Formats: sequence, C-alpha cells, structure tokens
Amino acid sequence: MDKDALASWALSNGWQLIAGHPSLTKPSAPKEAIVRLVLKATVVNVEAKKPAGKWEKVAGAPYAQIEADPDGGLPRGLGLEAIPSIGMLMQDNKDRMVFARMTGPTRP
Repeated sequence: MDKDALASWALSNGWQLIAGHPSLTKPSAPKEAIVRLVLKATVVNVEAKKPAGKWEKVAGAPYAQIEADPDGGLPRGLGLEAIPSIGMLMQDNKDRMVFARMTGPTRP
C-alpha cells in the first residue's frame, strides 16, 4: 500500500482527520484523538496517546511492507493488531460518523 491508499482505507473505516493525521477518537470524547497514523514519506507510524497526553509510537512499517487485506480488514504488516480493541474502536468511530450523518440538520 502507498500513502494515499492507506489514508483512503483509514478514512473509509472510521478514522477521521484530526490535526492532519488519520485518527481514532475516544467514545466519550469524540474530538480528542487517542490513536493516529503518522504518514511520512517512506514509512507510516501508529501512535497512541498516553494518559499524560504524550504520543507514543506503538508500531510502524515502510509502505512496501504493508499489504491491503482482501476482505477490507486491517492492513497486514502495519502493526495495528498490537493495539488492544482496535477493531472495536474503529467500529465505534465508524458508527458515530454514520449516525452523525443521519441526524444532520432537518428540513422544514
């Protein structure tokens, strides 16, 4: 996968751009990122926010080592599986985005 393909995958799977990075948010604080992808020129890093507010790199890989999952799941080789409950967090973020669209402004 390349940088654009990875960003597209993330945004279509519940991630949102926060401060220029595809990010996942807390269910209780949907404006605060707790996991983010830092897309650099040749590598991507997965960072998680520590309780003290500092970002910690938990995984990373060159784009050449990352493969798309044929079923649309987590990309292989990136290390997202190292984050506990990443699937639940992604689904919660995705659901919140869908429901936000459904409860948009009503027409008179």
